[in-house]
Amino acid sequence: MAEFSDIQTREIGLQKSLTARQLGMIALGGAIGTGLFLGSRFAIGFAGPSVVLSYLIGGMIALLLMGGLAEMTVQHPTSGSFGAYAEHYIGPLAGFLVRYMYWGCIVLAVGTEVTAVGEYMQLWFPEAPAWIWVVLFGGALIVVNAMNVKSFGTLEYWFSAIKVFAIIAFIVVAGWLVFFSGDQRRGVHNWGAEGGFMPNGLSGMWFAVIVSIFSYLSVEMIAVAAGEAAEPEKAVKKAFRATAFRLLVFYILTLSLIVSIAPVSEILSGSSPFVTVMQGIGIPFADSVLNFVVIIAALSAMNSQLYVSTRMMFSLSRAGDAPRIFGAVAKNGAPVNALLLSTGGIAVATVIYVLAPADAFTMMFAISMFGALFTWFMIFVTHIAFRRHLAVRGEKPKYSVRGARPGAVIGAVLMFAIAISTALTEEFRATLPFGVPCLALAIGAFFLVQRRRRATAAPLAAAPSATTKEP
Repeated sequence: MAEFSDIQTREIGLQKSLTARQLGMIALGGAIGTGLFLGSRFAIGFAGPSVVLSYLIGGMIALLLMGGLAEMTVQHPTSGSFGAYAEHYIGPLAGFLVRYMYWGCIVLAVGTEVTAVGEYMQLWFPEAPAWIWVVLFGGALIVVNAMNVKSFGTLEYWFSAIKVFAIIAFIVVAGWLVFFSGDQRRGVHNWGAEGGFMPNGLSGMWFAVIVSIFSYLSVEMIAVAAGEAAEPEKAVKKAFRATAFRLLVFYILTLSLIVSIAPVSEILSGSSPFVTVMQGIGIPFADSVLNFVVIIAALSAMNSQLYVSTRMMFSLSRAGDAPRIFGAVAKNGAPVNALLLSTGGIAVATVIYVLAPADAFTMMFAISMFGALFTWFMIFVTHIAFRRHLAVRGEKPKYSVRGARPGAVIGAVLMFAIAISTALTEEFRATLPFGVPCLALAIGAFFLVQRRRRATAAPLAAAPSATTKEP
């Protein structure tokens, strides 16, 4: 097995100026977006009040993933991240598939976020076509990502800070309404109203776990961003711990309060549970203020996703698995060519919004799911191979997370089960029919790239060395 330093060497050129605080906020920026503010509506529709259990299960899977990823990232910080780890510990095909499937997933997730922005803007501009906002906000964030990584990190830090502050404020207001206002309509009794805690049974609760995984998607961004951290080992340890705690608190506590404030039918009456709840409370302009925060959340997630998809394409190019042009960096250290290619999700979202505006978000959500499920599954499998490799060599990881080794096995099994479950729901029925052919195409592309690489290398190997003397 070749040394991992060879992979790190080929990915040099990016600036290393992100701090631990910025790493943590980048991960929060990606994970606290439409999955919480808009996707939670779909989850509540599946599970009712038991959505709290759904997100708790999804959160535990995310924690298992972050534990294994933290170990590998501290061992080998690089922008190729889990794609590079799969290449090194499993094989070139695994690295190729993880990078491309994750890149495709995140590119489409960018489209999901920007379609959500289009929906949110309807509150203020109901007559304006939503695709206009898709183009406008998409263009603005492309410009942001073309800046140097320090500027990106600073902007994402403040984007995420606004979201965190807003969620804390929502928790305080909602907590007061549920426990101290004396309003008999608010309270945990809503958990048993309108069909009970599990109105659609265990299956509904389990299907909502699919949505929760998409909601937690992007926690893995810390590992990608570690390649541009000033002190990667220190930053990654701190960022992983902080992010894990914040995500669980924000998601579980927030959703618990939402399903306590109002019956499920009222929560599902609007586009975002947050905006619907605030409208129902009757606080002046609260729905508009929260709508602004929700838009910031979606833009922040989109900003982070553009960043990470760009870095994954950069890594593919430096590995020789994508055209060389996408591995080039501008003078400010930004891989602009990879960025422009990674904006494809915005174009897809625009087309879908024009053709089917009512179903745009759900459609983008479903088709981007396969890459997310595949990537998380492969991260768990890669961690199993990583730990086995270290055990064979009699080594221990530089950073060890308790329970990470058995957690990887549990996580892989759960991710496989969740992927199969998408075929049993109407909303996600497109996930496997879209994703499996894409995976097959990626496998075929890998062997084509390998054949071309061998064909290119053969004449070079056969040519006489410049230093060889003629007899």
